[in-house]
Amino acid sequence: MTIGVLKEPSFETRVSLLPEAVATLVKKGVVVYVERGAGEKSFANDDDYTNTGAQVKSRDEVLQLSDVILTINQPSEDEISRLGSKIIIGVYQPLFQGRTIQQWASKGVTVFSLDMLPRTTRGQSMDVLSSQANIAGYKAVLVAANSYSRYFPMFMTAAGSIKPAHVLILGAGVAGLQAVATARRLGSVVEVFDTRPAVKEEVISLGAKFVEVEGAADASKAGGYAVEQTEEFLQRQKAKIADSISKADIVITTAQIPGKKAPILVSGEMISKMRKGSVIIDLAASTGGNTDFTKNNETVIHNGVSIIGNSSLPSTMPSDASKLYGKNVLNFLQLIINKEAGLNLNFDDDLVKGCCITHKGEVVHERVKEAVSGGGLMVNNNER
Repeated sequence: MTIGVLKEPSFETRVSLLPEAVATLVKKGVVVYVERGAGEKSFANDDDYTNTGAQVKSRDEVLQLSDVILTINQPSEDEISRLGSKIIIGVYQPLFQGRTIQQWASKGVTVFSLDMLPRTTRGQSMDVLSSQANIAGYKAVLVAANSYSRYFPMFMTAAGSIKPAHVLILGAGVAGLQAVATARRLGSVVEVFDTRPAVKEEVISLGAKFVEVEGAADASKAGGYAVEQTEEFLQRQKAKIADSISKADIVITTAQIPGKKAPILVSGEMISKMRKGSVIIDLAASTGGNTDFTKNNETVIHNGVSIIGNSSLPSTMPSDASKLYGKNVLNFLQLIINKEAGLNLNFDDDLVKGCCITHKGEVVHERVKEAVSGGGLMVNNNER
């Protein structure tokens, strides 16, 4: 079996596998081809890969020689058309890319999109959403602190006292909880809103206050995502959030719903009541954002408040982001590689089946089929 690692587009700093992960595959008897310069932005040069047993090739050679191709972002249409029945593995947001996925299926390529992996206990070691969201939550706070015009912690000096920053985090999933921990380490006062009462204990254990709104729809089985709520609940939620936002200096939003536009949690009216110089970091920017003004990969200033939409925060930490992503990929590859280092697509395995999007010329994932029939939302996380 041969596996190819492609160099990512110019905006991406991560790579699918670092040399240490490649070494594990080579020891199993897998032949690994790495595109020249693939790991440079993650601080892994071609010699590092060669020293672990990989073969460094041109992009065309990697595409031609590999049975399985690893690329975090979407390959070009021309490259897809040349793959035939080969396998590609990455993070392709198929619920938002209906037409693209349909085109890929028509070319015969088999697509595994790891963002669709069932979020079960067994799948945790392969959960790229969690590993990258952890980084996003951490960096969101650092970006906010760097953009904020005041201190985060409380200071008592000869020149006067400085009050601590008030941080509001909307969503206590992986990214939100890491944001809580990081914001608390920086000395801020933190409040957290989430529709899942089950996360209250985790939030409090990190030293933050949990803002409760009664009557939320159960989100415990939504894999860490938000779920749609009743209109009555949304009104109560809006009032609670508005009250907290009026006191907040920093707001970090993380709410996304699979296959749908991100819910608007922060209205223009709420933002107008925030203190000038405040900052909003919107981690849902790739699916439309949680504010009325979010633009992906842009900073918008509204009424003196900076609204930073950034869907690529993991790429600002390429070494650790690539290490964690590569470990996720390596664990998934164990499911489709047999003891003889050959390919074994076991579709009886719920994890293999759960993230397989296209196979043998058809879209095979049920939820993606629905997105394809509807054309998908066509929100592109890779637009720059």
